Amino acid sequence: MSAREKSCSHDGRLEAMFGAPMAELYARASSPDASAALTRALELRSFLALAEEQVARVRDRVHQAMSADRDIDELSADQLRFDAQWLEAALDARNGYREALGNLLRTMPPPGRQAQPVRAAQPTVATALPPSVTAPAPQRAGAARARRP
Repeated sequence: MSAREKSCSHDGRLEAMFGAPMAELYARASSPDASAALTRALELRSFLALAEEQVARVRDRVHQAMSADRDIDELSADQLRFDAQWLEAALDARNGYREALGNLLRTMPPPGRQAQPVRAAQPTVATALPPSVTAPAPQRAGAARARRP
């Protein structure tokens, strides 16, 4: 199953921000004129969906190992330690993707408004120099004066 088809904790937020269901958003993102924000958001969403699936798999494996109907002799401390490390890594990844996606969505321009390049107006000042400054300098103006002893 593709990450596009997996549900994700941020699907509702993405659909609200971009105003379309996930399938349509992925279709938009594959067009040549797709916005960078949509492309990045869906890329992060795909990573998040996979990380959330990993968290769920490890959680389910631990729950199955710890179920009341399992034989207690089947418990393995080593396996549970390994699952705990795996769960920690999966949660770290999920949290990182959630934070990155949240930051992206917070900094995006409002829906329907594309980001415009900022142009700073360059002020122009029209002034005329006083006549004494605009007059040509004498030929020896830059020559050094002779020193007096």
